[in-house]
Amino acid sequence: MKEFLEQISTYYPLSEETVKALMNICTEATYHKNELLQEAGSAARYYYFIKSGLVGYYTVDEQGDSVYKIFFEEKSFVASTAAIIKDTPSDFNIIALEDCSVIKYSAKAFRELITKYHDLALFHIRYLEENWVVKKEPLEISLKYETAKQRYLQLLENKPLHNRLKQHHIASYLGITPTQLSRIKKEIN
Repeated sequence: MKEFLEQISTYYPLSEETVKALMNICTEATYHKNELLQEAGSAARYYYFIKSGLVGYYTVDEQGDSVYKIFFEEKSFVASTAAIIKDTPSDFNIIALEDCSVIKYSAKAFRELITKYHDLALFHIRYLEENWVVKKEPLEISLKYETAKQRYLQLLENKPLHNRLKQHHIASYLGITPTQLSRIKKEIN
């Protein structure tokens, strides 16, 4: 749990009382490769912290193909956040792309704690600001204005993540076919 608390403190430090309350709702779990943490169409009941492994966040298009939105590595917080906030079924699947070790905690219990513990609420606000506003906005602009080749070059900048992904995951994330990805790779080599 140490790395979980350390990651929280990068956003906002928690008091001992808050840490104790938060630890009471946390459990450790393991998900095997290709196992769903969250299924689209189901209620989003948990937040997850990735201790080890790689997770993908995807939806399925009209043709039945997986369309990846984002990938989460170690030290990431993952949830179907919009579904939790709106209390609606998730539009996304969250899948283990590698065997994963996580800390999970009930969204309902967590949301109750953030009304009671001011420091936990500040952590949550700062996390959402940084990850769902500051980091997400450039990604949305990139999707609208940049080519698949430009977005692939950006993904290559995170070499450790790139090397962990399968080619079909990368192609899906870029919104292209694996054949188109192969062409892009040939162009840049």
